[in-house]
Amino acid sequence: MTTHDVFADALKRLDAATLHANVHPETVARLRQPKQHLEVSIPVRMDDGSLRIFTGYRCRYDDTRGPAKGGIRFHQDVTAAEVKALAFWMTFKCACVGLPFGGGKGGVIVDPATLSSAELERLSRGYMRATAWAVGIDVDVPAPDVNTGPLVMAWMADEYAAVIGHREPGVITGKPVAVGGSLGRDDATARGGYYILKELEQRLGLHTRAEPRTVVIHGFGNAGENMAKLCSADPAYRVIAVSDYTGARFNPKGLNIRAMSDYKRKHNKLEPASELADGTRDISNAELLELECDLLVPAAIENVITEANAPRVRAKAILELANGPITPEADAILWERHIPVVPDILANAGGVTVSYFEWTQNKSGYYWTLAEVHERLQRKMAQEFSDMYEVASSKKLPMRTAAYVHALQRLAPALESTGTRRTYAKE
Repeated sequence: MTTHDVFADALKRLDAATLHANVHPETVARLRQPKQHLEVSIPVRMDDGSLRIFTGYRCRYDDTRGPAKGGIRFHQDVTAAEVKALAFWMTFKCACVGLPFGGGKGGVIVDPATLSSAELERLSRGYMRATAWAVGIDVDVPAPDVNTGPLVMAWMADEYAAVIGHREPGVITGKPVAVGGSLGRDDATARGGYYILKELEQRLGLHTRAEPRTVVIHGFGNAGENMAKLCSADPAYRVIAVSDYTGARFNPKGLNIRAMSDYKRKHNKLEPASELADGTRDISNAELLELECDLLVPAAIENVITEANAPRVRAKAILELANGPITPEADAILWERHIPVVPDILANAGGVTVSYFEWTQNKSGYYWTLAEVHERLQRKMAQEFSDMYEVASSKKLPMRTAAYVHALQRLAPALESTGTRRTYAKE
């Protein structure tokens, strides 16, 4: 992660949106600070017998519209500012797609690759013990994020049950299906973005082209890999480049995504182009971001498109599956260059939407089929994109600002429902 102040950037999005929304100043003031931000120490006994103290965070940014919702990431570059920014984004993301949630986020400063499986379990359980009093099915509902997944969520849900004395599966989403997880959660972030891509094409007129649309994906983690799989399985698209921490692979004729996924599953990295005989070549992550393509999908980390490289981006449109991959300065450049950007708070909201489905199923004790999950997700993504796009078109705004305006139209009435200065000031 860079030293860029991601929380300050997040607040710039709010300030831009308030210029186009009828929002009371008190609402803006409340949304500029988190409701609760915890820093905890997590002692973990390592396999060699030594004790390490890890630092963890949990931020409940806003819960006016429902319990906070947001993932837990394990990464060596986690900071308090990053966690606050992510929780802020979750607040607006849940409002943007009309979910009865507020925003939350968590993180631990650790490189999980340096831990054994047993150490990772002790850290996961230790994090939950340290934060159990601050989470809950109707308080704050964590989920997976960077370097966490169903197994870590299962450990945390199990530890929470030990702390409170009974099972409460809805306290965590993104769990294995066997312990209350939802079908369709594994690829939900990418699938939600894929459904939005279909809507975007209709608005931009790209769907009428006979030849496949070219797709470039920065990142090959859960979101990036699943987006690549969905697009490569659709004859309307040709995935020409993907990347991970080792660099990027580029083939203008299209990549064999299934083979690349198989290799990654065995080796935890992309296969070097030198081992391929199909014309694929190695390029850098920086070069990937500047490839000519129809759709660029940043699906890795924050701040990869900045004012330095935005003038060289050659995509016809950008869909953000990562959180905060474009800086505000780069946003302005892309807007001036007429490159539409579907913002993260809508484009990657498929994950939290299916987490909401999981939470709902846990609370009711009734579970849906995979087809039902996909159908409900498609309907939700299409409707919210349509509503956001209408705001953007009618007000002539970038889609990011329109998405925040769309979210504020739900957040403001909730925050103002208990009164503002107008309620108490004397005439």
